[in-house]
Amino acid sequence: MEKSKVYYTSMRTGFDNGLLDKLKRLIKKAGIENIDFDGKYTAIKMHFGEPGNLAFLRPNYAKVVADTVKELGGKPFLTDCNTLYVGGRKNALDHIESAYVNGFSPLSTGCHIIIGDGLKGTDEVYIPVEGGEYVKEAKIGRAIMDADVFISLAHFKGHEATGFGGTLKNIGMGCGSRAGKMEMHSAGKPHVEEELCIGCHRCEKICAHDAPQFKDKKASIDHNKCVGCGRCIGVCPKDAIVAASDESNDILNCKIAEYTKAVVDGRPAFYINLVIDVSPYCDCHAENDAAIVPDVGFFASFDPVALDIACADAVNAQPVISNTCLSEADHEGHDHFGAMFPTTDWRTCIEHAKKIGLGTDEYELVVVK
Repeated sequence: MEKSKVYYTSMRTGFDNGLLDKLKRLIKKAGIENIDFDGKYTAIKMHFGEPGNLAFLRPNYAKVVADTVKELGGKPFLTDCNTLYVGGRKNALDHIESAYVNGFSPLSTGCHIIIGDGLKGTDEVYIPVEGGEYVKEAKIGRAIMDADVFISLAHFKGHEATGFGGTLKNIGMGCGSRAGKMEMHSAGKPHVEEELCIGCHRCEKICAHDAPQFKDKKASIDHNKCVGCGRCIGVCPKDAIVAASDESNDILNCKIAEYTKAVVDGRPAFYINLVIDVSPYCDCHAENDAAIVPDVGFFASFDPVALDIACADAVNAQPVISNTCLSEADHEGHDHFGAMFPTTDWRTCIEHAKKIGLGTDEYELVVVK
């Protein structure tokens, strides 16, 4: 396979050449104009940031992408799917409110927000994964799959389970419904933390398989009946039902690659990574630790695998910032992510994505001034 082109621009600016101008120029040089957007619904998948986190991408960057899509005749919307865990983005109402709190609105971004998997994280479609080894049918948010064109706008940073979070993580995990996220994170099925259960029976009412059982007004999940759909997690008013979260990191990374393929197969897709504020942990945290390396710049490509490996190489080439968790790690060699998270190997996702035909890790870096 020949090398894929990855386009890059640095953070250096001039009086008439700001960062937003550079981002727009980058995505145009990378070929976004070659996509037929005319009248097409365009999903721009990004992370709105958990309230309390300040490392997430500013809405100004989303506006550049949305405005470009509109200039090309498209109908853009910003999207993400609800979270599996407890927090500010567990249902669509809280999720949109969290986005507003963090500055995302039609006024600031030029387009609307649609939560991909609906009010309770259960509005999903089942998408076959061609060549999937771990996932035969991915559970993807319906609004995301209803779009004609797909764009990933990702904040490239560290991640405790996957090593780093870039395009593949933004798409694969981010586009999964609640049941999809549970499938990726868990080898097992959900269980009830009895001390939190109030015996309201909402889980029983929503389950189509009679899995919730009650004894002394406390629920439990019969795993012989449970199919792992995650609907009980969404309706529990006390967050008493939790996912197993017991899948190995290597298999988690492979499942993320397979979910990514389900999302992008068969329609135009374009990928953008912003390697700035490279925090060590995911933007799902309600806080963010200090950036581990200096800001690098913006990257774009039609190849999600080449894009992620180019960004990883760029981060690993940076000096370590002092007084960060990376500077305190036992660090040998040139793998910053491996130093921070030695229990996971981020290359697993890259290698599996290559294997199932998502792209190549061989790239040509094209610098855009």
